[in-house]
Amino acid sequence: MEHILLAEDNADILSIMAEMLLSEGYRVTATLNGAEALDAFRVETPDLIVSDIMMPRLDGFGLLEAVRAHPQGLGVPFLFLSARTESAVTSRARSLGADDYIFKPFAPDDLLVAVKAKLERRRTLQLFDTRSAHLQTVSMLANVIEARESYTRGHVERVQSYALELARALGWDQEALAVCEYGALLHDIGKVRVPRAILNKRGPLLYREWALLRRHPETGARMLENIAHLQGARPYIFSHHERWDGTGYPARLAGKDIPREGRLLAVVDAYDSMTSDRPYRRALPAAAALHEIGRLRAAQFDPEVAEVFIFLRQRELNGRH
Repeated sequence: MEHILLAEDNADILSIMAEMLLSEGYRVTATLNGAEALDAFRVETPDLIVSDIMMPRLDGFGLLEAVRAHPQGLGVPFLFLSARTESAVTSRARSLGADDYIFKPFAPDDLLVAVKAKLERRRTLQLFDTRSAHLQTVSMLANVIEARESYTRGHVERVQSYALELARALGWDQEALAVCEYGALLHDIGKVRVPRAILNKRGPLLYREWALLRRHPETGARMLENIAHLQGARPYIFSHHERWDGTGYPARLAGKDIPREGRLLAVVDAYDSMTSDRPYRRALPAAAALHEIGRLRAAQFDPEVAEVFIFLRQRELNGRH
């Protein structure tokens, strides 16, 4: 639950804002001046600060300066509310690092829209801050997995590229795209527990070999069970071999019960597999692979996801001629 710190010396306005934000599911700390707000900030760093400017003991400018001077306060969004509209006041607010400025009197929707926008931006920034810290490690791990299969060089990078392009075309937000970036890389992580002899076998797999290979989605999902910052990858790992008609594995999920991450990755993973050489067959031409994906819409693949993917790839193919 996201935590919002309010600073407003008008008790009636403070109460209205607090009730409004509480009704939206936020956790709220309400204070009557900048000094109280600063004390509350030092106890617990909020996800957003909403502050009046003219307040006793410590005004909004002083509160903002104190917050920005604190190591934990550099990235906390700060939203000013004030009846003062002079350009000098708004300019000072911006120069001190305020993220937005709402003039009093304001409509409830104005506040809610601003709060949601600032919190969404904070979530995105936090995600991207952590992304660079672990994406390189994820890439190294994905390359280790890939190196165990002699015929899949470049597979995870291609799947990641296809997945991100498709997710953008489907309108996924920035947070979902950031998770997709590493989720696609890790989709086959469970194969580290599959013997190399099975991964690289040129002939048909025996039943027991096939059964062992089919466990890799569950194995991979369990491997990340206690790694907090990689939890977003687990739907990609666990469900990318599920089928729209419910005949996939490991859970035999069907239709929209399959997480959207799995439905997206099922299409791009199958396409890259079909268009890559394998020990037991040659790669299919791109057009033939797309025809196969179209044929299997509503059987193996989510029809909408498959349709968008086919459009993207056909557009690329047409652009080459």
